[in-house]
Amino acid sequence: MERTELVRELKTLRKGRGLQASRLADRVGPALSAACGVAESDGMVAIRTKVSGRLSELASQLPEDLRLAALAAFAITPEARQPLYQERVRWAALRVDRDPRTVRRRVDEAIELLAELALSVLPSSGSWHISSLTLALVVEESCVFEQHRLVADQDGLRSFDLAFPAGEGLVLYGGTLSSGTVELPAALSRGESWEFAAVFSFESASQMVYVPRHRCEVFDLRVKFGKERPSEVLALDGAFERDVVDPRYRGRRPAVDAAGEVHLQFRHLTPGLVYGARWADQLPCR
Repeated sequence: MERTELVRELKTLRKGRGLQASRLADRVGPALSAACGVAESDGMVAIRTKVSGRLSELASQLPEDLRLAALAAFAITPEARQPLYQERVRWAALRVDRDPRTVRRRVDEAIELLAELALSVLPSSGSWHISSLTLALVVEESCVFEQHRLVADQDGLRSFDLAFPAGEGLVLYGGTLSSGTVELPAALSRGESWEFAAVFSFESASQMVYVPRHRCEVFDLRVKFGKERPSEVLALDGAFERDVVDPRYRGRRPAVDAAGEVHLQFRHLTPGLVYGARWADQLPCR
């Protein structure tokens, strides 16, 4: 695979709707296919998933300014899926408080680095993926319920990592917990699914976020505030890590219901991006 050819194909991919283009197969050439593990038999959904996942994986190794520019350029970031490349550049320019010309230079630089990384960094092993992750936080009790439904992508899977680097918790079912790693009672075969659930203490009272490192199909989040509720809740849907605390971030604002609860669901998560919720100072319920 030639680096110059891969750079050319990446620059073609960023045009128009990027990875959201309706005829994506026509825009993914042989160099990009090889870099992302795309097979000739793959349909459009599989191509989009593989290319998006591989570029996100590689972009996670870039400096944040280049990562933001790259994920916006290819329309991977959910908030940057405008139909024109120039519109996505303007979106990124507003996010980093720079002019569009600077962002275009960063996109070009990011593409060069992505091509280099694609030639030197092997794809993740993909030994397992999450079909669904459920988190339920009870703020007043400072505890979180975590349930994984995972699928083995290769034979002999014996362990997997939790969504959070939690300490010792109460395992409800599905394995043995050790330093944030779940040891399964028996090895899984490829395609076999498994469930694990546990309850942990949770100290933070202003956010609940998840940054997937493996493919995750569905992330279901519930936060129960109880007697006190926040003045504002912001959903983080494919956000960047700095957005967790950035006061300028403008995400979706889900309502807190009469029971003091918020329910969010995210699908087809992009590895390396942030999903979840953050909230402002709590106010007494009326």
